[in-house]
Order: sequence, then C-alpha cells, then structure tokens
Amino acid sequence: MSTERDAALDPFPIVIREFVGPRAETDDVTSALSVESRAALRQFSLERTLAYGVDYADAVELRGRVLDGQDWRSAATELADTCLRRVQSAPAVAGVPTRIAYLRRASALLRMSQMMMLSDIPERRVIFAEAASLYEQAADLLVDRTRVSINTDHGTLAGWLIPAGDAAVASVIIIGGIEGYAMDFDSMGEAFAARGVDALLLDGPGQGETRFIHQHYLSTQWRDAYRRAIDFLEERAPGRPIGFVGNSMGGSLAMAVAVDDTRIRACCNNGGIVAPWMVPPSVGTFFSKMVAYCGVVDPEQAVDVWRTVTPAADGPNAGYPLLVVHGRKDPMISTEMAQMLLESAPTDDKQMVVFSDGDHCIYNHRHDRDVLITDWMRARLCGVTTLELTS
Repeated sequence: MSTERDAALDPFPIVIREFVGPRAETDDVTSALSVESRAALRQFSLERTLAYGVDYADAVELRGRVLDGQDWRSAATELADTCLRRVQSAPAVAGVPTRIAYLRRASALLRMSQMMMLSDIPERRVIFAEAASLYEQAADLLVDRTRVSINTDHGTLAGWLIPAGDAAVASVIIIGGIEGYAMDFDSMGEAFAARGVDALLLDGPGQGETRFIHQHYLSTQWRDAYRRAIDFLEERAPGRPIGFVGNSMGGSLAMAVAVDDTRIRACCNNGGIVAPWMVPPSVGTFFSKMVAYCGVVDPEQAVDVWRTVTPAADGPNAGYPLLVVHGRKDPMISTEMAQMLLESAPTDDKQMVVFSDGDHCIYNHRHDRDVLITDWMRARLCGVTTLELTS
C-alpha cells in the first residue's frame, strides 16, 4: 500500500500497488528490533488491531513494516496518509462509500499510531484529535452517529451516540479500558443499534477524547461523571432502561457504577478485575498507563484514586443482572481472577461465559463477543431472564 507507479511503456495503463506484505515473526527477526517495536507487536496482536477497527490489509502491512525495521508510529501514520490520499481522489458522488471507508481506516490507523506513547505530550493530543476529526467526517457522510459532549463538574465527557432510531427500546453505555477507547469499540455499538438499543460510546475520565482533548482524568470524583452520562441518556429517553458495558479495566468501572445507581438495569464486565488498585508497579508499562490515566506523576496518588474503583462493593443496586465475559488465554486476567470477580460481585443474578481460546476482551472473537453481549443485554433490559447462552 506504500507506493503506486504507472507502467508507461506497457500498451495499456497498469497501476501497481506495492506492499511489504506479511513477514515471518520468528525470534531471529523480532530480536533485532527495538524494545518499543517488540512491545508493540506483542501488545497489539493482529486480532486486537483488527478489533480496534484497523482494516485487515492495513494491520498486516503495519506488522510487516515494523518487522522490517520501521518504527510503529511512523508506519501507522504513513498508512493513514495513504488512506487519506484515497479519500481525496474518490469521485464526488459515487465515491461517498469510498471516502467513508478510507476515513474510518485512516482514523483507526492514527489511533493505533499513538498507542506506544506513554505520556500525554502535545503531539499525542494532536494525533488523537485528528483521528476523531476523521471519524466524525465519516459519521457525517454516513449519518449514522453523532458526536456527544457531556458537561460535568470536573470536565467534559466526549463520546459518540449510535442511535437505534424509532425502534429503540433501551440505551446502553459502552466504555473501553486503559488504552482501548470509545471509537475502538464501535463494532459493539453498531451491534446494539441493530438490536434496537441506543449505544453511547463513551470516553470516561482518563480515556480518549475526554482525556487528550478535554484533559479530564480519573479522579476520586469519577462517579459523578458517569452519573452525568446516565443523566444524558435518561433525559434523552425518559423511562427507557439503561445498561452498562465495560471492556478491560472499564469492566471494573462499569460494575462499580452499576452497584451504586439504580438506573442501571444490567451490566457486562468484559475483562475487568475485582481490585484494580492491586495492579503492582512491577507490571511496568501497564502500571505506568494506569498512573497516566489519573493525570498524575505520583504512583501513590494514582493508587489512591484506583482504590475508589470498587466493583465488589455493596450498594443500593446490588441485585443488578451481571454478565462476566472471559478469555481463557487472556495474558492479563487469569481464569482464577475472573472467577474471583464473579464470586465477589454483590449480585446473585450473575453468570460468566468463557471463550476457551479467547484473549483479553475476546479480541480474537469480536463478532461472537459482540453478539453475545448485545443479545444478553437487550434481553435483560427488556425483562427477559431466560435467554440461554449456548456453548
């Protein structure tokens, strides 16, 4: 996807699109790469990259370029630039679907390009703002979702509303975790909308646009922000049941919100843990990201904030229906940790689905994951308690 050339000497015009293509990811190859490149290839598998909205061809090319020695950020950025050239060359009318597709591809690549940046430097903010702008341009063309800003006492919350239209019977909030944010989980939002559930893809405190553009971080007052998000959905559709889905560490936040707010009628935890504050500094990069999530430099101060995230605590809504989704091959969350969370949850209305080969957040079964969560959530929000979760 990197270059094109016209074979001018041929009798007919021939355009060749050049690609690096897939590379063997052997120890001999990866050992010669930089520490950052090895970490990027390890942390952002092909399956996870695809789950965050990167096109398959782009994901393969990104990995191939990094294996050839290019750094992660510049490789992803160059691929995004190629997508934007496709946008600019698309026909004015017939090319609308083309522009939508390449705008979304470019946005996903730019979001991927900043993944290895650990601090909130100005360059990272610019990259994320550009990714959101491209995503919004695609949304304006497709007319299927709108940007949302929710004011709170501690800063603005940003998100995207994917409406189900006149057929809507419920609403749901979807959040990501420490590094996967609102736009990265839009496949789940689209699956909800297709099932008659309005989906608010939300960047909570410490996440995505809320963090990089509005500089709103996780603090001890984080619950107030989520209450305002629930207010937003309640005011938009009074009386409509509301659910909450949290992915990765967002699952811990979702459960902590659900037990406190009686307006949450069902909750799904896809990858959270029972005690986020117990993640040790020895974990290294992930712990550093948890500190940055709070907008502080003092690890102890960040741990004090994370201590307020209590998914196993009792509360006024302790009987809420809970679905825990877990991947047995999750390198971050063991099956024992997932079972501990399930057992510790204050509700008696709970169940867990385990994907035997699932990775973290079930990125390697994105469609099946989205079907499972959206079908279960819609059923519970509409009062159906007998939905069978088949193996």
